[in-house]
Amino acid sequence: MSNGKCGLFFETYRGEAQLLPSAFQKWSLGLFMVVLLGAPYMLDSYMVSVLNLVNIAVIGAVSLNLLTGYCGQISLGHGAFIGVGAYATAKFTALGVPFLLALPLGGAVAAVVGMIFGIPSLRLKGIYLAIATLAAQLILEYVFLHWESATGGSSGVAVDSPEIFGFIFDTDEKMFYLTLAVAVVAVLAVSNMVRTRQGRAFVAIRDYYLSAEIVGVNLFTTKLQAFGVSSFLAGVSGGLWAYYTMYITPEQFNIGLSISYLAMIIIGGMGSVQGAIFGAIFITLLPEFLNITASALGDIFPDVSTYLLAMKEGIFGLVLVLFLIFEPEGLAHRWRLVKAYWKLYPFAH
Repeated sequence: MSNGKCGLFFETYRGEAQLLPSAFQKWSLGLFMVVLLGAPYMLDSYMVSVLNLVNIAVIGAVSLNLLTGYCGQISLGHGAFIGVGAYATAKFTALGVPFLLALPLGGAVAAVVGMIFGIPSLRLKGIYLAIATLAAQLILEYVFLHWESATGGSSGVAVDSPEIFGFIFDTDEKMFYLTLAVAVVAVLAVSNMVRTRQGRAFVAIRDYYLSAEIVGVNLFTTKLQAFGVSSFLAGVSGGLWAYYTMYITPEQFNIGLSISYLAMIIIGGMGSVQGAIFGAIFITLLPEFLNITASALGDIFPDVSTYLLAMKEGIFGLVLVLFLIFEPEGLAHRWRLVKAYWKLYPFAH
């Protein structure tokens, strides 16, 4: 491989298939991770708590992007699958299972539930599949609320701080390293999976399912695998959410959460792991940006904070519509354009 000013040139398929093909990308990511690991020492507890929410959102968004962005299976029930993972992880730890084992077990329960509700995907697609997953969301919400022996019903379930090998993650700073580690593993897992034969089968089904079936892709099995892997990661995200908030109720996993995750992958960029990360960061930080804006304008316009915070849902919807109109390929596409500009500078492209 030679590295020139106008792009990257590869002499082997192995070189082209690398996650980070250039030395600059590797150094940049390494520097970014060093800064990220030092963030708890440079930021206050509130900002660290926001980073925890970002990490958890990244896991959920990446998992949904695998299902919807790569495999083309629209899901409006992702929030419910996250809830299944949260309740299952809490239940396993209540039975005495160590947190390190309860977290993947919670994801496994979510995977089974996701695959059951993914069975209609063989016959349904597009808006019809979206309605079927919406039904899953409503059914699971009902279960969360009325299966009181397992979920605590409307009263919810309280959990203790997670403990791994005697180390208790009882502060935002400690939880940050736990959520970051799981988020990194999830991102690497999905990034590698989409480059495998299975990942290419997902993309083939998304692009044209008849052609995929003609070349030997088993549609039923592959779609179920997509639902299973996606729901597993969603369940892990839910388990982390449960142990971060330390109290879970059915209201936390309503249809609004599913729509938020769908907005993350739309704004970030469908079919892109990087886009899912961008979308998770954008949607998580948007309320914080509105709060900061309202506080800054509060001294000049006393009532603006009240109106601005009251319009939070409307602003969220407006941002989503503007992205669909002006940047339908999401932030990942804009990021690729920016990189291409600097890579080819001063030549136009």
